[in-house]
Amino acid sequence: MPLKPQKNKEQLDIEKILKILPHRYPFLLVDRVLELEKGKSIMAIKNVTYNEPFFQGHFPVKKVMPGVLIIESVAQAGGILLYHSIPDPENVLVFLSAIHNAKFRKPVIPGDQLRLEAELTKLRKKVSYLKGKVYVDGEIVAEGEIMAALLRLEELNE
Repeated sequence: MPLKPQKNKEQLDIEKILKILPHRYPFLLVDRVLELEKGKSIMAIKNVTYNEPFFQGHFPVKKVMPGVLIIESVAQAGGILLYHSIPDPENVLVFLSAIHNAKFRKPVIPGDQLRLEAELTKLRKKVSYLKGKVYVDGEIVAEGEIMAALLRLEELNE
């Protein structure tokens, strides 16, 4: 069952999200953070609209959000969580490095609102592990385990 937002947890609007994530349209897949507990968990939303560019080809007869983008949306929420959980986040880039045990339970269509929930299960200097779940109207539509690489900017220039 999805979590319910808690009033005492940090929330972020799109302006704050844009300062954290490097993604931009059409690949920014988080619209708002409802709840953030540093080092622990995040709850965010993605509004799925008919105007999403991927719906032009996926599929012309019945619009369905690609599963990889559903997982990417929860991974981006996890990136926001990591940003708030590591020291000196401005000098670190987070890269999705693996997805394990991904399951897609129901199709996501235009008009749905994704509730993205990610829990930080392990954080190391160069890698992190998260469990992600995605809900629509209280029903789970996707889930998986996400591994992310943490690369310092100075390492990228070497």
